[in-house]
Amino acid sequence: MTLSDCRRTLEQALDGAGRVLGRDFGHVKKRYKGPSDIVTRADLESQRLILSLLRRRFPDHDFLAEEKASRQTGAEFCWVVDPLDGTTNYAHGYPVACVSIGLVRRGRPVLAGIEDPFRKERFLAQEGRGATMNGRPLRVSRSRRLSESLLVTGFPYDRARRAAYYVEFYRSFIERCHDVRRSGSAALDLAWVAAGRVDGFWELSLKPWDVAAGSLLVREAGGVVSDFSGRPWNGLLDFGRQTLATNGRIHRQMRGVLAALVKERR
Repeated sequence: MTLSDCRRTLEQALDGAGRVLGRDFGHVKKRYKGPSDIVTRADLESQRLILSLLRRRFPDHDFLAEEKASRQTGAEFCWVVDPLDGTTNYAHGYPVACVSIGLVRRGRPVLAGIEDPFRKERFLAQEGRGATMNGRPLRVSRSRRLSESLLVTGFPYDRARRAAYYVEFYRSFIERCHDVRRSGSAALDLAWVAAGRVDGFWELSLKPWDVAAGSLLVREAGGVVSDFSGRPWNGLLDFGRQTLATNGRIHRQMRGVLAALVKERR
């Protein structure tokens, strides 16, 4: 097995899962896993398609997926899968959602793919070989000042209970930057940092499947990904607990804002 083999399989998985999302969009069947947490038929079918292909091609690999599917044996490679990132958007007919698949080797992302079926955009990255969108190289933005930067963020599923805390982050940044967006898809937020469409992204309490692919895209496009203190994530299960992704030029400025907020909370 080579990473080229894995990349071909990754693209086949993105093809199939992207078709599922496109086919079901606009007539979604959903159920609630929690007060703000939805699962749709498209989530489940997309995941079945992806994992069936991965198991068949790479039976010795581990995998970790959002819809309660995992195989954790300590294998060298682990596929980290979000079959539909942006489910709430998707369920409401709001076309901001994607498929996100990352391949992690000994705790380090080495291959990434994000499929946006609504814009017909495919983001790919391989460690040491750069990042692309529809075959074109990606580079992060060149903004050097937070005051001139467009940021993007999201709110965790416990947002109703901790709304005041999360809004304080939003308020602090909107006072200091050009503007802030909220898309509802962390994977696409990271892809758009890599593409230079936004300059920075922050969010709390994400999961590995939200960020495994997108974090590699950002790094391979010349950006920086860390926790709020600037440290790298400590192992796969720590991926996303605190996520700060930027073009690198505004990373320290965003860290300063986040560090002050986290310190106040303590």
